[in-house]
Amino acid sequence: MCGIAGVISTSIIEHKNLEALIGPIKHRGPDGSGIWINNEKNVGFAHRRLSIIDLSDNGSQPFHSQSKEYTITYNGEIYNYIEIREILKKKGHQFRTFTDTEVILAAFKEYGYDCLNYFDGMFAFALWDNNKQELFCARDRFGEKPFFYYLNNNRFVFASEIKQFWSYGIDKIIDPEKLERFLLKSEVIDDNAKEKTFYKNIISLKAAHFLIYKIGQNPNIKEYWNLKTVKINSHYNFHDASIKFLELLNKSIQYRLRSDVQVGSSFSGGLDSSAIVYSINSKFLKLNQKQFTFSARFNNYEKDEGEYIDALISELHDINRFDVFLNSDEFEKDIQQIIYHQDEPFQSASIFAQFKVMELVKKNNVTVLLDGQGADELLGGYETLYIEYLKQLFYNRPDIYTSELTAFNKMHGSKYGMVDLKKNDTPLFKLKRETKRLFNIKQAVSNTYFSNVLQQYICGAQLQQLLRYADRNAMAHSIETRLPFLNHELVEFCFTLPDQFKLKDGWPKFILRKVFDKKITDKIIWRKNKIGYETPENTFMQSNNSQTRIKIARQFVSDNKITCVANDWLLYMTSYYIN
Repeated sequence: MCGIAGVISTSIIEHKNLEALIGPIKHRGPDGSGIWINNEKNVGFAHRRLSIIDLSDNGSQPFHSQSKEYTITYNGEIYNYIEIREILKKKGHQFRTFTDTEVILAAFKEYGYDCLNYFDGMFAFALWDNNKQELFCARDRFGEKPFFYYLNNNRFVFASEIKQFWSYGIDKIIDPEKLERFLLKSEVIDDNAKEKTFYKNIISLKAAHFLIYKIGQNPNIKEYWNLKTVKINSHYNFHDASIKFLELLNKSIQYRLRSDVQVGSSFSGGLDSSAIVYSINSKFLKLNQKQFTFSARFNNYEKDEGEYIDALISELHDINRFDVFLNSDEFEKDIQQIIYHQDEPFQSASIFAQFKVMELVKKNNVTVLLDGQGADELLGGYETLYIEYLKQLFYNRPDIYTSELTAFNKMHGSKYGMVDLKKNDTPLFKLKRETKRLFNIKQAVSNTYFSNVLQQYICGAQLQQLLRYADRNAMAHSIETRLPFLNHELVEFCFTLPDQFKLKDGWPKFILRKVFDKKITDKIIWRKNKIGYETPENTFMQSNNSQTRIKIARQFVSDNKITCVANDWLLYMTSYYIN
């Protein structure tokens, strides 16, 4: 895990300019830095290093292939680099280090742009092909690692964080349309324009995309992975699917434990993080090895998760448990630092809890942290998604619609109001629906509707913004976060499963619950409420400083005639971006 930057230009690139470009991101790589400029002085790379794999100087970047044909600056981890390395060695490639960086270069030499299809990892990198005089940039499938760029007057500048562009001298200009959409819709990322940031001319390379750039030309951007071709396999039986699911999850966890530094786990007390903590504890701890867990807690707050954390910890062994208790004084002290690291607005104060957990991790000398993020998007963990599933059943599976509706309402009806799609089902509407079914005419809601909704969650703005928050919070403390549920093989497999394996009898993430049933306490497996990192946001907004900021933002909105239905938090956040 590191920080990267670079410039490709028709003008001469100077060392001091690259130094300025990586100056603001020492937190991303406190273990060293490097700068490379080619002989023509029209290509320059910079790098900040956080040492995780091969802690020797062999891992220093920018990194050159043995032939000097390729140079790379790279941020991330290729978890299956050992397996890829062995394959490439059999094809005649030789290696002088044990780094995954060198594996990327060898894979590129062997497979070209298709090398991306071989990587199980999180990454953002830029690779200069000296023979083709071409820049190859890529970002991982889900967008765990950031990659931003600026293009103007034959100058292409890229970086890990937006603040780097300001240190390079690029003008900081807020995009008023993005700010208005944030105030109007609480929107951080636009699903229809994920490349847009809150700043004009600063572009985000989209997840699962690569970019080719030649000096003087426009970038050529292509998608290299998606879930559109993955089809549901209705022949799966639940028992076999559960075995395969657990096998893939365990493989992903095992790969993500590869490290030459101390590894820990984020533990909220929810199902997803509990599954990871349990799996590490039961399968992957070495002899005399301690497992580290880190949790956010709240005194005298009804949504504190301490009882669930206690329930699992009491059943495990060799645990070093660390909790951080949060309060409004801490919030006031840290919020400006959080905003500095995030670069763009965020939707709620829950990000503060995550920031403090990362701070706790750093204080205890842990560098790598496994986390359960991605499971909700993958397996329909949000309760509102169950309502989307019910829509599909209403049109396509009337045989199980009523039982699923009853189960959902029994479990969640008091929270959402009693859901029943039949209440607007007029005789004429019912006749049309049955006629379509009889003559095999496409329904208003297809039998792949729910799968398409999940694809939008796992590949869209919903997950993208959460990954951004996690990356910036972790790297603010020089911590690397790894997400076992975002292994692409596991994700692809889950999208072949029938929907009722994911949502059943009112329970979201059904297959995950059943896989760990009787292993993890029922208190967690069959808990009905979902909290996550939920903070007492309203309390934070009562301070004099917060109220002053909210007032400033309201005046700005009024003066600029911005349509606004924002709550106090969104206004508070906006106050930091309008000066």
